[in-house]
Amino acid sequence: MPRLTIATRGSQLALWQANHIRDCLLAQNKDLTIELSVIHTKGDKILDVPLSQVGGKGLFVKEIEETLLSGEADLAVHSIKDVPMVLPEGLTLGAIPERAPFTDCLCSEKYASLDEVPEGATVGTSSLRRQAQLLALRPDLNIVSLRGNVDTRLRKLKEGQFAAIVLATAGLRRLGLSATHMTELDPKDFVPAVGQGALGIECRSNDAGTLELLARLNDSSTRTCVEAERAFLLGLDGGCQVPIGAHAVLADNGMVTLDGLVADTDGSKILRRQATAPAAQAHDLGVSLAKELLGLGADAILARLYGDGTIR
Repeated sequence: MPRLTIATRGSQLALWQANHIRDCLLAQNKDLTIELSVIHTKGDKILDVPLSQVGGKGLFVKEIEETLLSGEADLAVHSIKDVPMVLPEGLTLGAIPERAPFTDCLCSEKYASLDEVPEGATVGTSSLRRQAQLLALRPDLNIVSLRGNVDTRLRKLKEGQFAAIVLATAGLRRLGLSATHMTELDPKDFVPAVGQGALGIECRSNDAGTLELLARLNDSSTRTCVEAERAFLLGLDGGCQVPIGAHAVLADNGMVTLDGLVADTDGSKILRRQATAPAAQAHDLGVSLAKELLGLGADAILARLYGDGTIR
């Protein structure tokens, strides 16, 4: 009887994601035996420091990838936005399933929109990308770093530590969690993170059996869009903690439109452009849009953030 081990982080959301993929695989092959292996990553262990200050790419995947390479696990389920652009030799993304909602969500116990949040109010987020766009829209706000699991962040909101917090819509829906007021931020005004809402299933590139199983879970449209977004981030040499956003849409005519953003963390400068190309050129589209933004000054923004220690 085939047996698979899924490596996963131990957070409530990570376990939901791993169990979701487990259920999808079992629905296709009831003869499988699948167990979960919980791995504690560097990003999970350091909770008292802003993510951008912890340092390094792959904060939430490095230890998990080591279990794949050693053969202790057969596949790993990640939020694709946590996965570095370049995978270790011997590993591959075996599937990117259909994407969940990709938007950011403003959560509050008192205020139904960003405009209603009082001047000078404290808003929590762990993301420099969200911080930059919040301050671009509302420079008066006091943005405070907020770490922890989704339920922990919502608890702090309900305790009154924040007037509002910003979370990924997908995570809230997957866990069935909510606040009194939940407002999805329009991507026309608020660009999501690269790959937001999408899962990436990683496995060994020479594991033909697992690759065959995972191929059935792959969504080609989602994969094309995520490929464009990740190529944009790769072209900027950025990681998941950098103030970079991107979102791609695949039209019925086979054309991909990519919206890319690079921002100063204080929201004082937002560089944003769009470009379109055929789906087969998704990777090149992302790289070329990155080059365009670098030429417009994104290189100076990123160099300054790395140089002054904002990002490590």
